[in-house]
Amino acid sequence: MSAVLVPSHTEPQRRSAQGAGSPTPHRRHVTAGTVLSYVAVAVLAVIWLVPLFWAVNTAFKSETDASASPVHVLPAHGYTVDAFRLIFQSGRVQVWLGNSVIVAVAVTAITLVVSTLCAYAFARLDFPFRRVLYTITVGSILVPTQIFIVPLYDELRSLHMIDTYWAIILPQTIAPVMVFVLKRFFDEIPRELEEAALVDGASRLRIFGQIVLPLSRPIIAAVSIFVFIGAWNNFLLPFIVTNNPNLMTLPVGLQTVTPGYGVTYALQMAEAVFAALPLIVVFVLFQRQIIRGIATTGIAGQ
Repeated sequence: MSAVLVPSHTEPQRRSAQGAGSPTPHRRHVTAGTVLSYVAVAVLAVIWLVPLFWAVNTAFKSETDASASPVHVLPAHGYTVDAFRLIFQSGRVQVWLGNSVIVAVAVTAITLVVSTLCAYAFARLDFPFRRVLYTITVGSILVPTQIFIVPLYDELRSLHMIDTYWAIILPQTIAPVMVFVLKRFFDEIPRELEEAALVDGASRLRIFGQIVLPLSRPIIAAVSIFVFIGAWNNFLLPFIVTNNPNLMTLPVGLQTVTPGYGVTYALQMAEAVFAALPLIVVFVLFQRQIIRGIATTGIAGQ
């Protein structure tokens, strides 16, 4: 009796079973577009970081190395803190730093109150000439603030406010950009929440304080940080309206620290680095709010 040979599928089935039971490595396909995107991001990062590196590197050089030609990345005579020592020898750095803190905090607080109230009024309230006033507010964003310096100085002088904190603070509290940004955010808040509160007898002020503001914490935090940075970096207005060295802000006061000869590259870079240090600390502490505000409203570069 002849034996019938039946093909066995045991080995292929065992292999397929082992293959099904064992985890297969996940292969990530990298496209040319992804590579180009990473390369572009890396190039942009280098472009942004090179000036910062150059400023810090020059700040710790001697004036001889900083003004040498051709320029060398590494100093020939080693790094030094002479430029920073010269800044602190002026004797008023602490005063200027305190003035900048006072001005920046005051501008941020007043701007936040005024801008949120104006934005909420434009977003929710119905009053005469609302559209016209909002159009004027938004249109003023396109007008350079520098053209108002001369009439603003005359007005502040007539009010006897020159060489006062108010001359530095009050003009900076007018922020149409922030009104525009906050109004856009308030427009996205569902009106049903406010209508339900109105039915329950809540006033507009109570709705604004207990419903709108808590829902707007991310954008308010981002706006506050951007206003603080702008007030801290403002040079032109404090330079125009202050003559008293004890009222100067940090950017204005630092430009008075000069040794009296030529162009001092190391000192200028040291002043820039010293003035930027508080802002770097603010960014490190509140980077989530800044990034969230940029992603939500797109106010970077304003």
